[in-house]
Amino acid sequence: MGVRRYVVVGGGAVGGALAAQLAPAGHPVVLVARGEHGRLVAEHGLRVRRPGGTDVVRVPVAAGPDDLRLHVDDVLLLAVKAQDAEAALAAWAWQPLHDDRGAVVGTAADLPIVTYQNGMVTEDLALRRWERVYAATIGIAASFLTPGEIVSPSLPPTVGLIWLGRHAAPPDELQEALVADLVGAGFAAWSVPDSRACKAAKLAANVANGLDLLEGDDDLRAEARARLRAEALAVLAAAGIAVPPGGKLDHHGVSLAVLPVPGHVPGRLSTWQSFARGASSEVDYLNGEIVLLARRSGTTAPLSSRLQQLLSASTPAARRHLGALLETEPAPAPHDVAV
Repeated sequence: MGVRRYVVVGGGAVGGALAAQLAPAGHPVVLVARGEHGRLVAEHGLRVRRPGGTDVVRVPVAAGPDDLRLHVDDVLLLAVKAQDAEAALAAWAWQPLHDDRGAVVGTAADLPIVTYQNGMVTEDLALRRWERVYAATIGIAASFLTPGEIVSPSLPPTVGLIWLGRHAAPPDELQEALVADLVGAGFAAWSVPDSRACKAAKLAANVANGLDLLEGDDDLRAEARARLRAEALAVLAAAGIAVPPGGKLDHHGVSLAVLPVPGHVPGRLSTWQSFARGASSEVDYLNGEIVLLARRSGTTAPLSSRLQQLLSASTPAARRHLGALLETEPAPAPHDVAV
C-alpha cells in the first residue's frame, strides 16, 4: 500500500475535527463538504476555534464524489449524520477507482470505509456494498454551527475518544494502522475486537441527546436521562446485543477535558446542533433504533417513542417539556433481563 489518503465525507463537527487533526499530522486529506461551508473552507481554510485561539487548517475540498478522483490507497471516513448515511453510501459506492497510472481498477466499494455515525444502522448499510467496513465510535465535544468553522474545545493528546474495530470480520492490520494514525493526530483511540458492543454502549447514552431540546430543570433532565438510558440498556439486552461491562465504554483511564472557547456555549450535543442549523434530525436513528429493537424483540420502549413524538415537526414547541416525557409510563422490566 502506498501513502494513505483520507477522504472525509462530511465536513461537520466530526468530519471537520478529523480533517483538522489528520492534515496537520502529515496525512493527505480531502474534506468533502457542500454548499457555503464547503466554499468557505476551500477559499479560506477550515477555521478551528480552540481554547487557545483559532487555527486555520488548509485542506483540499471536494463538493461530492464527482468532484474527486479516487485512488487505490484512499480510505473513506464517513462522517455524515446517521440519517444521511444511506444517501452518501449510495452516491460513493460505485465511483471509479484509479491506480497510479490513472487506469480504472475498481470502484470506491473496493476501498476501506470507516463509519463514524451514532446508532447501529450505518455499518450494515455499508456492508451491503463494502467488504472492508470499520466501525468507529467517537466521543467528542466538537460542534458545527457556522459555515466555514468548527469548535474543538479539547486539546491533544485527547481531542476526542475513538473506539475502532472491523465490522462483521476479525481485526486486521489496517485496523491497527488506522488507530495509530488517529493517536498520532491527537485522539485517544483504541483498537477493539467488538465494534458493535461499543456502538451499543454509545447508543445507550445518545438516546438522551434530544433532551437538549426540551424545557425543564436540571433535576427533571437528570431523571429523564437516567430513565432513557435504563430503558435502552434493557432493550439492548432483550435483543441479545452485547454491551461492555456496566453498559459503558472503557476509557482506559483517559478523560476528555472540555475547555472554554471564547463565544462558545458548551454542552450542546449533535441533535441540538442539527435543530439549530435547521438540518434533519438523527432522533429516528437513535431513539428510533431503540424503538425498532424493542418491537422486534416483543417488548416496548415508551420513553424513546415518546421523545421521538415530542421532537417531531408536528409537536408544538410549548409541548416540548421534560414533564411531557416523564409522564410516560415506563415499560415493565422483563424478569430475566439485568440492566
